[in-house]
Amino acid sequence: MARIVMKFGGTSVGDIERIKNVAQLVKKEVDAGNEVAVVVSAMSGETNKLVGYCREVAPMHDSREYDAVVATGEQVTTGLLSLALQELGCNARSWLGWQIPIKTDDAHSKARIMEIDTPLMRERMAGGQVPVIAGFQGIGPDNRITTLGRGGSDTSAVAMAAALDADRCDIYTDVDGVYTTDPRIVPKARKLEKITYEEMLESASQGAKVLQTRSVEMAMKHRVRLQVRSTFAPDTPGTLVCDEDEIVEKELVSGIAYSRDEAKITLVDVADIPGVAAKIFGPLTDANVNVDMIVQNIAEGQATDLTFTVAKGDLDRCVAVLKEKKEELGFQDLIADDNVVKISVIGVGMRSHAGVAQTMFTALADKGINIQVISTSEIKVSVLVAEEYTELALRALHTAYGLDAA
Repeated sequence: MARIVMKFGGTSVGDIERIKNVAQLVKKEVDAGNEVAVVVSAMSGETNKLVGYCREVAPMHDSREYDAVVATGEQVTTGLLSLALQELGCNARSWLGWQIPIKTDDAHSKARIMEIDTPLMRERMAGGQVPVIAGFQGIGPDNRITTLGRGGSDTSAVAMAAALDADRCDIYTDVDGVYTTDPRIVPKARKLEKITYEEMLESASQGAKVLQTRSVEMAMKHRVRLQVRSTFAPDTPGTLVCDEDEIVEKELVSGIAYSRDEAKITLVDVADIPGVAAKIFGPLTDANVNVDMIVQNIAEGQATDLTFTVAKGDLDRCVAVLKEKKEELGFQDLIADDNVVKISVIGVGMRSHAGVAQTMFTALADKGINIQVISTSEIKVSVLVAEEYTELALRALHTAYGLDAA
């Protein structure tokens, strides 16, 4: 007998028929003799609708009341799935974040889980009950409902799996696993049988949308074995996210991620003296603008150019902050460009093999694709290129690293 946490995303519970289908998948695990806890998202489109209501009523809304509204989507799903399970003869009961409780900090709309009390839930599960838990939500220090940010149900599921000492956390979604790259762009993309926590974390943070970044961070911290599976093809093997030790044959490159949510800013003729970078990035930090890739050109005389990237949604705010401080910062011009894409080659094999970056640069050069910015980590090489080359670059790199399906 295993203890399993099953998480179902919005598309998996998008309507009544799909909720009934999910109930059948849960019952199958229960019938196999497993202890099962289920975490659900709101029905697809429901959270967006609730967010829209909040913005329509109060554009500068109180985040505590915002959380009270948007958390209701999951409440509906937990009740409906519990009813569907009861109809199949399963002893099921819905649980909201405050009932468990899932204790969070007080950062409303982007709260972080601090602690989960599980004694009662363990007792109920040992007695054969299937708890159906509302993802995305918890309760803050002030006893008010909090939400974990978009995609937070993945984090809820992993946190619950860690708290329950589950053998596995199955994330059911509308894809049947993790692929070497986006199969909609590269038809030869392959589904991976296994991927390391580190690789999945890099992939998620660099644009892959299979799992939410915070959920992978938590899984890696608590060593929760994650399995990505398809709700609509449940008999198809998924992808296991696990420790590096569980993967016998490690590929040099496991995948290629991309993100179109990038904008590039270049500050022209910045003074080449100590402390200037701190003066530039300090105000951006104060404005809650996250900076990603950074490159500084070789100085000519006493000035240099500084280029960096931010999320597209932060571009206008970033430009406004910098222009307001132009005189203080001393740059001559500001050039913004949001027609760019970040492409990242990822693999734990990079730790022990040279030439990964060279292969990337050569493959792009052969296709006439100019690299604008480069950044690296231990298991990742990222480049910024013009957005129009996204598909061409992904296909070229996928082939160059031998990832194409036979």
